[in-house]
Amino acid sequence: MTTNQLATRSLLPNIADFFNSFPSVDLLRSNGHLIKVEEEFADGKYVVRAELPGIDPDKDVNVTIRNGTLTINAKREQRETRDGYSEFSYGEFTRSLTLPQGFVEDEVKAGYRDGILTVSVPVAEEKAEGKQVKIETE
Repeated sequence: MTTNQLATRSLLPNIADFFNSFPSVDLLRSNGHLIKVEEEFADGKYVVRAELPGIDPDKDVNVTIRNGTLTINAKREQRETRDGYSEFSYGEFTRSLTLPQGFVEDEVKAGYRDGILTVSVPVAEEKAEGKQVKIETE
């Protein structure tokens, strides 16, 4: 990850965080919930950690990449007990993030531990020296 990529990327998360704090119209219509995430660049990788406590990653989590967008979908089934009180969110959860330029799709890895889904996306280094273009004359 070059300094230019980090500088370009770091300007947008604050604005994105502001707008991501509001549920989208699609989420309101589908009774979906937004997944809380944190992201960083570390060791040549774009790393996303998503908060998904109480979810079975083997059957209730789906991670996809399409057209440069990483999407995490999860589902938590509501328990049938009605004797108590709960502030837990149940139903469908979703979050989509734009991947940085140069991401290596075939090497993306995901793991789940202690209620946190971690997705690691390798990012190819840009060559700092650039390319010399030959000028042709007539």
